[in-house]
Amino acid sequence: METNSETETTESETTAASGRFAELQQLVAAMASDFEKFYKDGNKAAGTRVRNSMQELKAFAQTVREEVLTLRNQGKDQPQ
Repeated sequence: METNSETETTESETTAASGRFAELQQLVAAMASDFEKFYKDGNKAAGTRVRNSMQELKAFAQTVREEVLTLRNQGKDQPQ
């Protein structure tokens, strides 16, 4: 019986995925107060913090993109 290795996930992959998603949620949640302070109250220092947080988010997104690409390409290397 054939199985599709691309759709099978191991427990460690699931844990890694939920860990990365939790990191993303934390990054976004940490920005919430600064977004409100900047956009609602016009606090310029909060705007600087928003910009810095967005740069961190960009770097995190790039890391995740590279991980996804690596995992996807590992599946291509396996014989079928």
